[in-house]
Amino acid sequence: MPSAVLQRPPRTSAPRRDVPRRTRVLALAEARWAAAATTAFLLALPLQLTGAPAWTWGVLHAVAYVTGGWEPAWSGLRALGARTLDVDLLMIVAAVGAAAIGQVLDGALLIVIFACSGALEALATARTEDSVRGLLALAPETATRLAADGTEQRVATAELAVGDVVLVRPGERVGADGRVLDGAGEVDQATITGEPLPVPKEPGDEVFAGTLNGTGALTVRVERDAGDSVIARIVAMVAEASGTKAPTQLFIERVEQRYSVGMVAVTLAVFVVPLLLGAELTRSLLRAMTFMIVASPCAVVLATMPPLLSAIANAGRHGVLVKSAVVMERLGQVDAVALDKTGTLTEGTPEVAAVRPLPDTGPDEETLLTWAAAAEHPSEHPLARALVAAARARGLRLPAAEEFTASPGTGVRATVDGARIAVG
Repeated sequence: MPSAVLQRPPRTSAPRRDVPRRTRVLALAEARWAAAATTAFLLALPLQLTGAPAWTWGVLHAVAYVTGGWEPAWSGLRALGARTLDVDLLMIVAAVGAAAIGQVLDGALLIVIFACSGALEALATARTEDSVRGLLALAPETATRLAADGTEQRVATAELAVGDVVLVRPGERVGADGRVLDGAGEVDQATITGEPLPVPKEPGDEVFAGTLNGTGALTVRVERDAGDSVIARIVAMVAEASGTKAPTQLFIERVEQRYSVGMVAVTLAVFVVPLLLGAELTRSLLRAMTFMIVASPCAVVLATMPPLLSAIANAGRHGVLVKSAVVMERLGQVDAVALDKTGTLTEGTPEVAAVRPLPDTGPDEETLLTWAAAAEHPSEHPLARALVAAARARGLRLPAAEEFTASPGTGVRATVDGARIAVG
């Protein structure tokens, strides 16, 4: 995605949520034109090969030419108006030249390939923009700010300034980067740090905008402006990565213009020189058009950016933030990988691996798991969900838990079947 679409947020404003959807609209439109061209071509192909009347498959080929070629033709003409030779225009000239010498099928195939390649690139760009928009959605729109007299004010997170004090209740997302002043709780910050389990927070600990507070209310003093928060910097990094160019792409762009001009000159020479030597017009034109189609840099140009954009977008959807397209290209040359935490390798969700009762203490495995899962059932902690899931997977019946209490960072206590159970 071009850096002009999403720029680094200013230090005094929150990450923008109204990211323009123009890229996605254009991508979907381009995909529809490519689909129409492909459909027309696939309908015309069997008709032409089976000897159907020329007008039947001719009309379908014309539809493929128009639907798949009008957009690159317009783009190429605009580039020509700016005194640059665009590869789109070369493709259109080659396709029209093929049709002019009777190779309508070959020209239509070239149009379809180019249209589909362009649509794939546009869709990859839109998917990258979606990944950035998903990161923006992590930060809440509003926060509860505490005034000097202790009254609560619901304000937009963009209005929070350094020094403000906000209240984060259980189940709410933190509105700004800051430090805990009062309270204790467990904050799920997997979206920022990748840690699979919530992190206990108490006075003096740092919290990040967009992370989810689990248990316990937290009073937080804002330490960074919204535009300079960790989540804002991540959004900027992903946008900048989408706008960077790998060395291969930079090389191709450097030589594309000169190569295109040289190819046009050679094509004209292939056409004119044989004519001057007495060759037939049709044969010379066929030779020139064949050379233009074969030598056109369309495939090389279209083979660079779509894979990189797709890889960056796919990585973002799986929680991997890519700093630049250069990194993605060099990844293919990596021989060894070092990972800093097990959460990077696992699903990020804890599961019960084994139940091992202490010997000669009374309960067996099923009883121990039943008690623990029943006591944890009212809790929303990831470890609690893991225990409950393990008990249900074994088909165990969970009795109701009474007198349930939870201590952030410590565990839970409850009464199950008359027995006092503590899980920690």
